[in-house]
Amino acid sequence: MAVLILLILLALIFGYLNGFSDSSNIVATIISSRALSPRVALAMIAVAETVSPFIFGVAVAHTIGQGIVSPKDISAGVVLATLVSAIFWSLFTWFFGIPSSSSHALVGGFIGAILAGPGIQAIQTAGIMKILIFLFVAPFLGFLVGFLITRITYFLARKASPRINQFFRQGQIITGIALGLSYGANDSQKTIGMVALALVVTHTLDQFSVPTWVIAVSSLAIALGTVTGSWRLIRTLGGRFYKIRPVNGFCSQIASASVILTSGLLGGPVSTTQVVSSAILGVGSAERISKVRWGVAGQIVVAWFLTIPTTALFSALVFVLIRPLM
Repeated sequence: MAVLILLILLALIFGYLNGFSDSSNIVATIISSRALSPRVALAMIAVAETVSPFIFGVAVAHTIGQGIVSPKDISAGVVLATLVSAIFWSLFTWFFGIPSSSSHALVGGFIGAILAGPGIQAIQTAGIMKILIFLFVAPFLGFLVGFLITRITYFLARKASPRINQFFRQGQIITGIALGLSYGANDSQKTIGMVALALVVTHTLDQFSVPTWVIAVSSLAIALGTVTGSWRLIRTLGGRFYKIRPVNGFCSQIASASVILTSGLLGGPVSTTQVVSSAILGVGSAERISKVRWGVAGQIVVAWFLTIPTTALFSALVFVLIRPLM
Protein backbone atom coordinates (compact mmCIF):
# COMPACT_ATOMS: atom_id res chain seq x y z
CA MET A 1 0.00 0.00 0.00
CA ALA A 2 2.83 2.39 0.81
CA VAL A 3 4.35 1.86 -2.65
CA LEU A 4 1.00 2.50 -4.32
CA ILE A 5 0.49 5.74 -2.40
CA LEU A 6 4.02 6.87 -3.32
CA LEU A 7 3.50 6.13 -7.02
CA ILE A 8 0.15 7.93 -7.12
CA LEU A 9 1.62 10.91 -5.27
CA LEU A 10 4.54 11.12 -7.73
CA ALA A 11 2.17 10.81 -10.69
CA LEU A 12 0.04 13.66 -9.36
CA ILE A 13 3.15 15.79 -8.76
CA PHE A 14 4.15 15.08 -12.36
CA GLY A 15 0.64 16.10 -13.46
CA TYR A 16 0.78 19.29 -11.43
CA LEU A 17 4.17 20.23 -12.92
CA ASN A 18 2.86 19.32 -16.36
CA GLY A 19 -0.04 21.73 -15.98
CA PHE A 20 2.22 24.31 -14.34
CA SER A 21 4.61 24.44 -17.29
CA ASP A 22 2.16 23.72 -20.11
CA SER A 23 -0.24 26.46 -19.04
CA SER A 24 2.21 28.82 -20.69
CA ASN A 25 1.76 27.04 -24.01
CA ILE A 26 -1.99 27.46 -23.93
CA VAL A 27 -2.41 30.99 -22.60
CA ALA A 28 0.74 32.73 -23.88
CA THR A 29 -0.84 34.09 -27.06
CA ILE A 30 -4.13 34.92 -25.31
CA ILE A 31 -2.29 37.03 -22.73
CA SER A 32 0.26 38.55 -25.11
CA SER A 33 -2.48 39.71 -27.50
CA ARG A 34 -4.47 41.07 -24.51
CA ALA A 35 -7.54 38.99 -25.30
CA LEU A 36 -8.04 38.10 -21.63
CA SER A 37 -6.39 38.86 -18.32
CA PRO A 38 -3.90 36.22 -17.15
CA ARG A 39 -5.97 34.87 -14.26
CA VAL A 40 -9.20 34.67 -16.25
CA ALA A 41 -7.41 32.90 -19.10
CA LEU A 42 -5.76 30.37 -16.77
CA ALA A 43 -9.02 29.64 -14.92
CA MET A 44 -10.91 29.16 -18.20
CA ILE A 45 -8.29 26.75 -19.50
CA ALA A 46 -8.18 24.81 -16.21
CA VAL A 47 -11.92 24.14 -16.36
CA ALA A 48 -11.68 23.00 -19.99
CA GLU A 49 -8.81 20.63 -19.15
CA THR A 50 -10.72 19.11 -16.24
CA VAL A 51 -13.86 18.20 -18.18
CA SER A 52 -12.14 17.17 -21.42
CA PRO A 53 -11.30 13.52 -20.58
CA PHE A 54 -14.93 12.92 -19.64
CA ILE A 55 -15.99 14.23 -23.07
CA PHE A 56 -13.33 12.87 -25.42
CA GLY A 57 -12.25 9.71 -23.60
CA VAL A 58 -8.84 8.49 -22.45
CA ALA A 59 -7.26 6.96 -25.55
CA VAL A 60 -3.88 8.57 -24.86
CA ALA A 61 -3.87 7.25 -21.28
CA HIS A 62 -4.24 3.72 -22.66
CA THR A 63 -1.36 4.33 -25.07
CA ILE A 64 0.90 5.48 -22.24
CA GLY A 65 -0.18 2.68 -19.90
CA GLN A 66 0.01 -0.17 -22.41
CA GLY A 67 1.74 1.06 -25.57
CA ILE A 68 5.32 1.36 -24.34
CA VAL A 69 5.49 -1.91 -22.43
CA SER A 70 2.94 -4.43 -21.23
CA PRO A 71 2.01 -3.64 -17.60
CA LYS A 72 2.62 -7.27 -16.59
CA ASP A 73 6.27 -6.99 -17.72
CA ILE A 74 7.27 -4.09 -15.48
CA SER A 75 7.62 -3.48 -11.79
CA ALA A 76 6.77 -0.65 -9.45
CA GLY A 77 10.46 0.30 -9.61
CA VAL A 78 10.21 1.05 -13.33
CA VAL A 79 7.20 3.32 -12.80
CA LEU A 80 8.90 5.03 -9.87
CA ALA A 81 12.13 5.70 -11.78
CA THR A 82 10.17 6.98 -14.79
CA LEU A 83 8.19 9.45 -12.70
CA VAL A 84 11.22 10.67 -10.73
CA SER A 85 13.11 11.29 -13.97
CA ALA A 86 10.20 13.14 -15.59
CA ILE A 87 9.67 15.28 -12.48
CA PHE A 88 13.37 16.15 -12.35
CA TRP A 89 13.33 17.24 -16.00
CA SER A 90 10.19 19.34 -15.50
CA LEU A 91 11.78 21.17 -12.58
CA PHE A 92 15.10 21.62 -14.39
CA THR A 93 13.54 23.12 -17.54
CA TRP A 94 11.15 25.28 -15.51
CA PHE A 95 14.05 26.74 -13.49
CA PHE A 96 15.82 27.82 -16.67
CA GLY A 97 12.61 28.92 -18.43
CA ILE A 98 12.95 26.37 -21.24
CA PRO A 99 9.73 25.16 -22.92
CA SER A 100 10.24 21.41 -22.75
CA SER A 101 8.16 18.33 -23.50
CA SER A 102 6.74 16.29 -20.63
CA SER A 103 5.79 13.68 -23.24
CA HIS A 104 9.41 13.26 -24.30
CA ALA A 105 10.48 13.20 -20.65
CA LEU A 106 8.03 10.43 -19.84
CA VAL A 107 8.99 8.33 -22.87
CA GLY A 108 12.69 8.82 -22.17
CA GLY A 109 12.18 7.90 -18.52
CA PHE A 110 10.30 4.75 -19.46
CA ILE A 111 12.97 3.64 -21.93
CA GLY A 112 15.82 4.19 -19.48
CA ALA A 113 14.14 2.35 -16.60
CA ILE A 114 13.09 -0.57 -18.80
CA LEU A 115 16.57 -1.00 -20.27
CA ALA A 116 18.06 -0.94 -16.77
CA GLY A 117 15.40 -3.34 -15.46
CA PRO A 118 13.43 -5.92 -17.46
CA GLY A 119 15.51 -5.29 -20.57
CA ILE A 120 14.93 -4.29 -24.18
CA GLN A 121 12.78 -7.36 -24.87
CA ALA A 122 10.07 -5.88 -22.66
CA ILE A 123 9.64 -2.83 -24.90
CA GLN A 124 6.71 -2.98 -27.33
CA THR A 125 8.35 -1.76 -30.53
CA ALA A 126 5.09 -1.03 -32.35
CA GLY A 127 3.82 1.09 -29.47
CA ILE A 128 7.09 3.02 -29.16
CA MET A 129 7.13 3.69 -32.90
CA LYS A 130 3.54 4.97 -32.79
CA ILE A 131 4.37 7.33 -29.94
CA LEU A 132 7.56 8.62 -31.54
CA ILE A 133 5.82 9.20 -34.88
CA PHE A 134 3.14 11.30 -33.21
CA LEU A 135 5.70 13.17 -31.10
CA PHE A 136 7.90 14.13 -34.04
CA VAL A 137 5.29 14.60 -36.80
CA ALA A 138 2.90 16.76 -34.74
CA PRO A 139 5.21 19.83 -34.56
CA PHE A 140 5.58 19.88 -38.35
CA LEU A 141 1.81 19.63 -38.70
CA GLY A 142 1.43 22.47 -36.19
CA PHE A 143 3.72 24.66 -38.29
CA LEU A 144 2.00 23.73 -41.57
CA VAL A 145 -1.55 24.15 -40.26
CA GLY A 146 -0.64 27.44 -38.59
CA PHE A 147 0.88 28.71 -41.82
CA LEU A 148 -2.13 27.69 -43.94
CA ILE A 149 -4.77 28.98 -41.51
CA THR A 150 -3.03 32.35 -41.34
CA ARG A 151 -2.86 32.68 -45.11
CA ILE A 152 -6.54 31.73 -45.42
CA THR A 153 -7.52 34.13 -42.63
CA TYR A 154 -5.61 37.00 -44.22
CA PHE A 155 -7.25 36.28 -47.57
CA LEU A 156 -10.76 36.26 -46.07
CA ALA A 157 -10.08 39.44 -44.07
CA ARG A 158 -8.23 41.31 -46.83
CA LYS A 159 -10.95 43.99 -47.15
CA ALA A 160 -11.79 44.24 -43.47
CA SER A 161 -11.34 47.40 -41.41
CA PRO A 162 -9.02 47.56 -38.37
CA ARG A 163 -12.08 46.73 -36.25
CA ILE A 164 -11.53 43.10 -37.29
CA ASN A 165 -8.92 42.97 -34.52
CA GLN A 166 -11.73 43.05 -31.99
CA PHE A 167 -13.20 39.93 -33.59
CA PHE A 168 -9.85 38.14 -33.37
CA ARG A 169 -9.40 39.26 -29.77
CA GLN A 170 -12.84 38.05 -28.65
CA GLY A 171 -12.59 34.94 -30.80
CA GLN A 172 -9.68 33.77 -28.68
CA ILE A 173 -12.12 32.99 -25.88
CA ILE A 174 -13.58 30.23 -28.07
CA THR A 175 -10.26 29.10 -29.54
CA GLY A 176 -8.67 29.16 -26.08
CA ILE A 177 -11.38 26.87 -24.70
CA ALA A 178 -10.87 24.57 -27.69
CA LEU A 179 -7.15 24.46 -26.99
CA GLY A 180 -7.81 23.67 -23.31
CA LEU A 181 -10.15 20.84 -24.29
CA SER A 182 -7.58 19.45 -26.72
CA TYR A 183 -4.92 19.57 -23.99
CA GLY A 184 -7.17 17.59 -21.65
CA ALA A 185 -7.80 15.06 -24.43
CA ASN A 186 -4.10 14.51 -25.00
CA ASP A 187 -1.24 15.89 -22.96
CA SER A 188 -2.88 15.77 -19.54
CA GLN A 189 -3.77 12.10 -19.99
CA LYS A 190 -0.19 11.04 -19.39
CA THR A 191 -0.85 11.48 -15.68
CA ILE A 192 -4.06 9.45 -15.93
CA GLY A 193 -2.14 6.65 -17.64
CA MET A 194 0.61 6.65 -15.02
CA VAL A 195 -1.82 6.51 -12.08
CA ALA A 196 -3.72 3.63 -13.71
CA LEU A 197 -0.41 1.87 -14.39
CA ALA A 198 0.55 2.27 -10.73
CA LEU A 199 -2.64 0.43 -9.78
CA VAL A 200 -1.69 -2.46 -12.07
CA VAL A 201 1.97 -2.88 -11.06
CA THR A 202 0.97 -2.90 -7.36
CA HIS A 203 -1.70 -5.55 -8.15
CA THR A 204 -4.55 -3.27 -7.09
CA LEU A 205 -6.05 -3.89 -10.54
CA ASP A 206 -5.79 -7.20 -12.39
CA GLN A 207 -5.51 -5.53 -15.79
CA PHE A 208 -5.02 -2.04 -17.15
CA SER A 209 -8.14 0.13 -16.98
CA VAL A 210 -8.92 3.70 -16.02
CA PRO A 211 -11.35 4.15 -13.09
CA THR A 212 -13.39 7.34 -13.02
CA TRP A 213 -11.75 8.54 -9.81
CA VAL A 214 -8.34 8.33 -11.50
CA ILE A 215 -9.55 10.64 -14.28
CA ALA A 216 -11.00 13.09 -11.76
CA VAL A 217 -7.98 13.22 -9.42
CA SER A 218 -5.45 13.45 -12.26
CA SER A 219 -7.42 16.18 -14.05
CA LEU A 220 -7.69 18.23 -10.87
CA ALA A 221 -3.93 17.98 -10.27
CA ILE A 222 -3.22 19.25 -13.78
CA ALA A 223 -5.86 21.99 -13.48
CA LEU A 224 -4.26 23.16 -10.22
CA GLY A 225 -0.92 23.35 -11.98
CA THR A 226 -2.46 25.33 -14.81
CA VAL A 227 -4.04 27.91 -12.48
CA THR A 228 -0.66 28.53 -10.85
CA GLY A 229 1.08 28.58 -14.26
CA SER A 230 4.70 29.38 -15.08
CA TRP A 231 5.18 33.04 -16.01
CA ARG A 232 8.74 32.41 -17.19
CA LEU A 233 7.54 30.21 -20.01
CA ILE A 234 4.62 32.49 -20.83
CA ARG A 235 7.15 35.23 -21.55
CA THR A 236 9.21 32.88 -23.73
CA LEU A 237 6.32 31.72 -25.90
CA GLY A 238 4.33 34.92 -25.78
CA GLY A 239 6.93 37.43 -26.81
CA ARG A 240 10.35 36.12 -27.69
CA PHE A 241 9.36 34.58 -31.04
CA TYR A 242 7.81 37.84 -32.26
CA LYS A 243 5.22 40.41 -31.14
CA ILE A 244 1.90 38.56 -30.86
CA ARG A 245 -1.18 40.37 -32.25
CA PRO A 246 -4.81 39.19 -31.90
CA VAL A 247 -4.83 37.58 -35.34
CA ASN A 248 -1.65 35.65 -34.47
CA GLY A 249 -3.16 34.31 -31.28
CA PHE A 250 -6.42 33.40 -33.00
CA CYS A 251 -4.75 31.47 -35.83
CA SER A 252 -2.15 29.72 -33.67
CA GLN A 253 -4.81 28.49 -31.24
CA ILE A 254 -6.97 27.05 -34.02
CA ALA A 255 -3.95 25.29 -35.51
CA SER A 256 -2.73 23.94 -32.17
CA ALA A 257 -6.15 22.74 -31.02
CA SER A 258 -6.88 20.92 -34.27
CA VAL A 259 -3.57 19.02 -34.27
CA ILE A 260 -3.59 18.18 -30.54
CA LEU A 261 -7.24 17.08 -30.42
CA THR A 262 -6.98 14.96 -33.57
CA SER A 263 -3.91 13.22 -32.18
CA GLY A 264 -5.66 12.63 -28.86
CA LEU A 265 -8.71 11.03 -30.47
CA LEU A 266 -6.34 8.71 -32.37
CA GLY A 267 -4.58 7.77 -29.12
CA GLY A 268 -1.34 9.49 -30.13
CA PRO A 269 0.43 11.42 -27.37
CA VAL A 270 1.96 14.68 -28.53
CA SER A 271 3.83 17.51 -26.87
CA THR A 272 1.66 20.57 -26.34
CA THR A 273 4.85 22.62 -26.04
CA GLN A 274 6.06 21.52 -29.45
CA VAL A 275 2.75 21.88 -31.26
CA VAL A 276 1.94 25.32 -29.86
CA SER A 277 5.48 26.60 -30.43
CA SER A 278 5.56 25.34 -34.00
CA ALA A 279 2.08 26.74 -34.69
CA ILE A 280 3.25 30.17 -33.46
CA LEU A 281 6.23 29.90 -35.79
CA GLY A 282 3.99 28.85 -38.69
CA VAL A 283 1.65 31.79 -38.11
CA GLY A 284 4.56 34.25 -37.95
CA SER A 285 6.17 32.78 -41.07
CA ALA A 286 2.91 33.17 -42.99
CA GLU A 287 3.22 36.93 -42.47
CA ARG A 288 6.97 37.27 -42.99
CA ILE A 289 9.81 34.79 -42.52
CA SER A 290 12.10 37.48 -41.14
CA LYS A 291 9.50 38.35 -38.49
CA VAL A 292 10.32 35.23 -36.47
CA ARG A 293 13.29 35.20 -34.10
CA TRP A 294 14.64 31.85 -35.19
CA GLY A 295 17.47 31.89 -32.65
CA VAL A 296 14.98 31.43 -29.80
CA ALA A 297 13.25 28.64 -31.71
CA GLY A 298 16.60 26.94 -32.22
CA GLN A 299 17.30 26.91 -28.48
CA ILE A 300 13.97 25.22 -27.84
CA VAL A 301 14.56 22.61 -30.55
CA VAL A 302 17.90 21.70 -28.96
CA ALA A 303 16.11 21.18 -25.63
CA TRP A 304 13.57 18.92 -27.36
CA PHE A 305 16.28 16.61 -28.73
CA LEU A 306 18.13 16.49 -25.42
CA THR A 307 15.06 15.45 -23.43
CA ILE A 308 14.73 11.74 -24.29
CA PRO A 309 18.40 10.74 -23.90
CA THR A 310 18.83 12.83 -20.75
CA THR A 311 15.73 11.50 -19.00
CA ALA A 312 16.51 7.94 -20.15
CA LEU A 313 19.97 8.12 -18.59
CA PHE A 314 18.69 9.67 -15.37
CA SER A 315 15.84 7.17 -15.10
CA ALA A 316 18.21 4.22 -15.57
CA LEU A 317 20.42 5.60 -12.80
CA VAL A 318 17.44 6.05 -10.46
CA PHE A 319 16.26 2.50 -11.16
CA VAL A 320 19.67 1.02 -10.37
CA LEU A 321 19.79 2.96 -7.09
CA ILE A 322 16.29 2.02 -5.90
CA ARG A 323 16.26 -1.61 -7.09
CA PRO A 324 17.64 -2.97 -3.78
CA LEU A 325 14.90 -1.11 -1.90
CA MET A 326 12.07 -2.31 -4.14
